[in-house]
Amino acid sequence: MIEMESALVLPNQDADSTDGVPSSTQRAYQDIRKRIIHGEIEPGERLKVESLKVLLNTGTSPIREALSLLTSDQLVERIDQRGFRAASASKKHFQEILMLRCQLEDLAIRGSIESGDTKWEENLVLSHYRLQQADRTNNERWEQLHRNFHSALLQGCGSPILLRFCDQLYDLNVRYRFLAGQSGGYSKRDVAKEHQSILDAALARDATIASDLLVEHYRLTGDFLADQINE
Repeated sequence: MIEMESALVLPNQDADSTDGVPSSTQRAYQDIRKRIIHGEIEPGERLKVESLKVLLNTGTSPIREALSLLTSDQLVERIDQRGFRAASASKKHFQEILMLRCQLEDLAIRGSIESGDTKWEENLVLSHYRLQQADRTNNERWEQLHRNFHSALLQGCGSPILLRFCDQLYDLNVRYRFLAGQSGGYSKRDVAKEHQSILDAALARDATIASDLLVEHYRLTGDFLADQINE
């Protein structure tokens, strides 16, 4: 297995969601999605509705609806008419994700730097500060703050469709880190310094440097992860 640099836009609240309380479908979606991204559900593992009903303590319809949503997210694959399985993982798949992520986030960060306002800058600085202060041993909390920082870099671009694709690629990408587990080689990088440099370039409104640093940040991680992935 392999390591690397996570939340998708969640489905809209549906009919049985009231007062901001997630529906049964949303809860099932979030739970299965998290298990797949974190590697608790292995690539290619069959996703049996009856087993998931027991595991998540919910009904058949929410499970099937959640699996359909996750198919759109490319975290789940349909097996003809026979059911579902967790999406497979491979070096080729990872490299495609990395390539698309670099290209789309290049567009998004350039758009943010061109169009982002004071509110965008303030949110970016705050998200970076929170990430800096986070306890790295609290992996779940750090991952969420890490995601928030990378998302904040892109939020000023003004393109919901582009942001949706970037969110999806983030999740597909981070799944490979969890599959990789922990490795000493990754910790030799000064990731905090890389984040600081990207932030400084973005606040200086230097789109070329900010984009170059962001892409290099991803490619350093990508090169490391690619070496960990079994074909």
